[in-house]
Amino acid sequence: MKIINTQLLDETTAKAKQSPRLRMNYNFHEELDDPVNRLLNAMEPGTYLRPHRHLNPSKDEFFLLLRGRVAVFLFDEDGHITEKLILDPHSGIYGAEIKAGVWHGLLVLESGSVIYEVKQGPFAPLSPENMAPWSPAAEDTEAVRNYMKWLEEII
Repeated sequence: MKIINTQLLDETTAKAKQSPRLRMNYNFHEELDDPVNRLLNAMEPGTYLRPHRHLNPSKDEFFLLLRGRVAVFLFDEDGHITEKLILDPHSGIYGAEIKAGVWHGLLVLESGSVIYEVKQGPFAPLSPENMAPWSPAAEDTEAVRNYMKWLEEII
């Protein structure tokens, strides 16, 4: 049996805080080519989750916030926000399911935030056509900082 408890969340969060990307996965699936990928994603404020989609290959994505606060954004083809939602277990909003091909992104609002994520395997790194062309590349730190500030202002 695989157990999700406070100790596992704390350990994964500690690793996220030490990571240059300010996030860390803990995989429950044994192999990357498992038919269903299940993982914890511990994330800290300041981590950049570039807007993306899962179109090629086509995969729905489900995540459940175990603790913390995270904003979820859906975008149209031009990068305009079509929906936004604050996941916050204290407010009774726990998770979201994103259909394949829908542009989406997350903004971490609280330290110690951890989501449980499920999507169809096998694992495939996001290809360039799945990265939102209207969003800054992770390497462009100034543009990323401005983009994340813009998202915060919208909340």
